Order: sequence, then C-alpha cells, then structure tokens
Amino acid sequence: MLELKKIKKSYKTGDFVQHALKGVSLSFRKNEFVAILGPSGSGKTTLLNIIGGLDCYDEGNLIINKKSTKNFKECDWDAYRNNCIGFIFQSYNLISHMDVLANVEMGMTLSGVSVKKRKQMAKEVLKKVGLKEHMHKRPNQLSGGQMQRVAIARALANNPDIILADEPTGALDSKTSIQIMELIKEIAKDKLVIMVTHNPELANSYANRVIEMKDGEIINDTNPLKSKEKENDAYQIRKTSMNFLTALHLSLNNIRTKKGRTFLTAFASSIGIIGIALILSLSNGFDEQINLFEKNTLSALPIIVNKQSMNLDEERQDEILEQDDYPDIDYIIPALEVGEKYIHNNKLTNDYIDYINHIEATDVSGINYSYMMGLNLLQKVNGKVKQISTTNLTIASYPHTLNSDTKSVITERYDMLVGHEPTNKEEILLEVDSKNQVSKDLLEALGFSTTNNINFNDILNSEITLVLNNDYYQMVGNYFLPKQDLEKLYENENNIKLKIVGIIRLKKDYPSLTATPGIYYTYDLQNYLININNNSDIVKKQKSVDYNIMTGEKFDLTTEEGKNLKNNVLEYLGARGEPSMIQIYPKDFESKEHIINYLDKYNEDKVEDDKVAYIDQAHLMSSLSSNIMTAITIVLVTFSSISLVVSCIMIGIIMYISVLERTKEIGILRSLGARKKDITRVFNAETFIIGTTSGMIGIFGAWLLLFPINAILLNLTNLENVAIMNPLHAVVLITISVILTLIGGWIPAKIASKKDPVIALRTE
Repeated sequence: MLELKKIKKSYKTGDFVQHALKGVSLSFRKNEFVAILGPSGSGKTTLLNIIGGLDCYDEGNLIINKKSTKNFKECDWDAYRNNCIGFIFQSYNLISHMDVLANVEMGMTLSGVSVKKRKQMAKEVLKKVGLKEHMHKRPNQLSGGQMQRVAIARALANNPDIILADEPTGALDSKTSIQIMELIKEIAKDKLVIMVTHNPELANSYANRVIEMKDGEIINDTNPLKSKEKENDAYQIRKTSMNFLTALHLSLNNIRTKKGRTFLTAFASSIGIIGIALILSLSNGFDEQINLFEKNTLSALPIIVNKQSMNLDEERQDEILEQDDYPDIDYIIPALEVGEKYIHNNKLTNDYIDYINHIEATDVSGINYSYMMGLNLLQKVNGKVKQISTTNLTIASYPHTLNSDTKSVITERYDMLVGHEPTNKEEILLEVDSKNQVSKDLLEALGFSTTNNINFNDILNSEITLVLNNDYYQMVGNYFLPKQDLEKLYENENNIKLKIVGIIRLKKDYPSLTATPGIYYTYDLQNYLININNNSDIVKKQKSVDYNIMTGEKFDLTTEEGKNLKNNVLEYLGARGEPSMIQIYPKDFESKEHIINYLDKYNEDKVEDDKVAYIDQAHLMSSLSSNIMTAITIVLVTFSSISLVVSCIMIGIIMYISVLERTKEIGILRSLGARKKDITRVFNAETFIIGTTSGMIGIFGAWLLLFPINAILLNLTNLENVAIMNPLHAVVLITISVILTLIGGWIPAKIASKKDPVIALRTE
C-alpha cells in the first residue's frame, strides 16, 4: 500500500519561494486506475515525481507498506524506482541509440536479471503491446503511438507494483490516444496506475478514481481510500546492479551513433602514444643491437685475471695523467719505474681461487684456470710410437661450469660439428677454425696424413696416450730425465688414453672471439693431473732443492726472479701452484656486472699489494653506450608525454560535451533506477572504450611506421630491423592510454552522476 502524509514541497529561486505541494495526504489501493487532474502549476507532476522517487519531499512522509521513507538513502530510492515503479512519459523518453528490445530490457538490466531471462520477458511485454515485430528497430523508426507503446512495455517489463503515467497521450492524436488509454486501463486491472493529465474527459472515461488538484492542494477525490480498505501487501525492493560490461554495452551503442567523432578523438589522443611507442621501439631496437653486440663481442670475452695486470692504484695513475708534457721548470722529477706505473702483481692464492669458485653459478658459463703444465703425450703412427711435441701446438683445458644446471661455454658459444661434449677426464675435444682448418702439425701429431682432407668420422674416437710424470721420468744421477724407451712407455698400465669425442667450431654469433684450433681437455683431467703430480717423486724432489732437476740450472731463491723460475718449473711438472691466468666467462652482460661486483668485493679492506686486478675492456664501452641510450630515451619520452597530458585534457572536454548531449539519457536511466555510480560507470565505460581505441590506434600506427623507419635506418646504418616494438611496451602504453583517458573523463562522469533526474528528463 502507498500512502502520502502531509507532503510538502517548495522550490526556491533567489528570494522567490514557490510552494508546489502544501501538505498533500493520499492513500492508494493495490489495484486501481487513478487520474490526477489539474491545471498547469497545480503540483500534479511534482506529486507524481515524489511518488516515483525522482524528487524528494521537504516535509511529511511517503509510506510504502507501512515503512517510512524518511530515512531512505539514495540507493534505496534507486532500488524503489527500479523495482516498484514503472514510468510512462509524455515525451516517451526512449534512448535513441538503442533498439526497442534494449530499451525495454533496460530496467531489468539495472536489476541484474540474466540476459536470457530479460530478453524473454522483454519480448513477452512487446508482444502484449503489439510491437514484437518491431523489436529490432530504433525509436526514430517508429510512430508516436508505437514509441509510447515501447515506453509502456518498458514500464511493465520489470513487473513493478506501480505505474506512473505523466500525460501519456499528450503528444498523440485522438485515435492513438484511445488505443493507449485502453492499454493502460487493461494494465490497471492488476496494478496501481497513477496518471497525471489535464484532460478531464480522458480521466472520467478511463480512471476509476479522479483526484483534482489546485495550487498544490487536493480539492476533490472521487473514490478515497477508507481505513477499513487498507492492505498489507509488501513491495519487494531489490537492489539495482549495473556491472561494467553492461555500462560498456550502453556506451558502445552510444559511440556507434558518432563513430567519426569518436575515431578523431581517439586518433588525436593516440599521437602521444605513437610518439612514445616509436621512441621505445627505437630504444628497444638499439638496446637489442647493443645487447647483441655485447653478447657477441663484449660478453663473449672472458674477464681475465692474470698474474700481472694494470695497476690498481688510481691515485698513482691520476698523478701520472696530471703531469704536464714539456713543463717550464728547472728541476728533475724522479720517475716511477714502468712496473710501478702500470703493472700490478696479482697473488692468485688458493684462497682467491676458492673465492672465484663461489661465484653465483647462474652468472657464469664457465671458468678456466690456465697452468703452464707440460703433458707427456705419445701417439702410435704406422706401428711406431712417437712423442708429440707440444711446443707449437694448442693443447689446453677448456672452461668448466659451476653446476650441472648451467649451460657450458661449449654449448653456448660453439657448434658441435660431430660427437658430444666430454663426460669424463679421458675425453677431449678438437677445435677447428671458421674454415674447418687445423694446423698440419697437430693433425700429423694425431697420426693423420695431411696430403688430403680428413673426414670428421675418421678423427672422431682417435686417441692420444698421456704418460704420468712418475712413469715418464727416471732419475739419472742427480737429474730427472725422460725415459728413452717410448714403446715401453706407450704400454704402461698407468697411462691415460685421451679420446677425441667431439669436434667444435666457434659460432658465427661471436665474431670478436678468435678461434684457436687445437686439443682441449677437461677441468677434471687438469685437477687429476695436478693432484697426482703433487705426489710424484719428481715434484717432491724439485720442491726440496734450489736448482732445476732436469737441467741443473741454479735458482737464486733470495730474489723474486729466482723464486718465479722455480715456481715455473714446478708448474710445468704439474704441481699445484698459482695459475698463470684465470678466465671467467659470463652468461651475459648483466651477469658480467654481477661478476665484476663480486670481484671488487674481494678487494674491499685489502692493502694495495693484496688486491687482485682484472681485465674488462668491455666495461667502459658498454656502460657508456647504455647510459647514453637510456638518457636519450628518457628525454624523448618526456617530451612525447606532454602530448598525453594535452590528450587527457581534450578527453575531459569531449566527455563533458558527451554528458551535455546525453543529459536526457541520464534522466531516463535514473528514472529506471540507475544509481549515481551506475551513471559514473556508464561514462567511465565510454572513456575506457575511447582510451582503449586510442591506445590500439597508437600502437597500430606506430607498428606501421616501423616499416619505413627501419628501411631508412637500413640505408643509413646498414642495420636491419633496428626499431622493434616490445609487446610488453605495447600493453603498458595501451594501459597508460586507458588510465589517462579515465582520468580525463573522471570529472565529467562525476558531473553526470550528480545531475538531478527531474531536470535531466526535461532536457531536449
């Protein structure tokens, strides 16, 4: 039951106050057709708007099923309009950019009714009003009577308890008016219909209750509700709910009616996105070129720690650089020795080697420790054992990985032409150069004829015999000399048979590296030989005397030179000492930086003589190029971003215009129960569509421009595909476009949500 108690409503304009309603009290039955008559300005439309929840009363109370609405919040009024009230307006108030079916569905859409159910219900009410065959037409394709029938169908679709009709036949001819009134009369059989009209003939012909108003007061009621007739029927008020997809659908329908303006707006907004996308693509492409250069030319180079390196004392180096050439002075400056100026002697102790072995394994492709270790190699050629002279041959160890999960240097930087990587200390590799060439001396040492080319398969699995020092040397007087019986040495059971299991060649991706054809053995074999040689008789003897036990040369152990000579002999004999060189192969340029930081950390808190210097010629070049590229990118992106700010302001202006254009639609949606946040959501959805379109146009436009840009750069720099668009950048830029557009449209969306629905409905 609907009841009004002493409802008052006034409108103030400056100092003038108009009293629209002056304490109106009314009660309505559940099912009746009530006509409210009165001249213009009598307050009948204001009364209808208050009953419909479009306008708020100043005093009194509106009671719905004995429940006061004094404490109703906005969301309660929205839900009340959506579920309990159906509006029929004189001017139809249909949303022009939606078809008939969508207009009828709108109330149910706001209620959260499923798509399938609301379409079914909308079709049923359209059939009831005789418009089922017109459901896919737009309102402007219908006659006045047909549009009013659509409005009636929309009012009925959500099955409200109350139908409010404001001059429903005011814009129709007499014949159509009769048809509409008959339809409304039929509806009134099971609903409360309250119709406002200035036509007494219509009121008396169709309504079963006529209420007359004058100057905001009730002057006559032909069938007032008696107290014993009061009913307790409940109005079930459900909360309205418009999700973002629905808002998108509404906005998309609106945008379709102004495709040209929307496209131009989106295109104008996309200019900044295009600029930033091109800058980032060029930056990304140049970074890729730099990274490729670093990977192929710089990162491929190992970080080298030699026994001797550049002087670490920066103050001393600065002092040298600051000294003037050809000074006009009358005194002599004592000069530093060359070694003091530039050379630093590294102490590659066991502690330092252990420190190197604890580098983060994921940063390192491999580490190689080079020892000047002599190998006793024999080969049987045509049934005769020959000693392999290693003087002019490359026979060395290759880098080892720190764990099994890391790809080896061989895997990353070499093509395995045939065979596989060594799996134990007895397996070795043969490296060829870019032309598949190997020195004749090495091939002949392996026992092959060099008059013709040699097939890979003929080399694969060929063997070299390695003789251990204890078996190779014998004591002759005070000296250790090689045994002469090579045949017997060849058959020694302690020998190690080294088998070639793979042939490798440096990849084309590493043009900066120089291929060194030769034999390469494993880190395991190197460690094995050092450990076993440390316990050999010849090494023990050499450690205990002050002369070379193979030549008799005397060492002056009181000098640094004499100590170094003795250490060189021990190193040749395979004793563990300081390596002559450590090579650390980074995974990539970033890993190289990590390794350098790790090496620098070792030198912290150490005196100058105990520091260990390294060689990294790539560091300065790569850092400089990377920093320059980053700085240029930041500057250019900053300038391009200004256009995004301008676009944001422009979007705000466009959306404000859209709000003005759709003011009546806002009033219609509010009358159907749309909440303020639903209105905000509708306009946010429109800005979302524009922002997304703008971002996609920007990315697509930038992508198209990459083709001529790359063609120009190819002619200028001879570099292919310099400008490369990163998909992540594309997604981020589209996201930025959407966010900036939403920011630009936020204020207009808020303005739209705060519009008075009564005033909005009067807008033309």
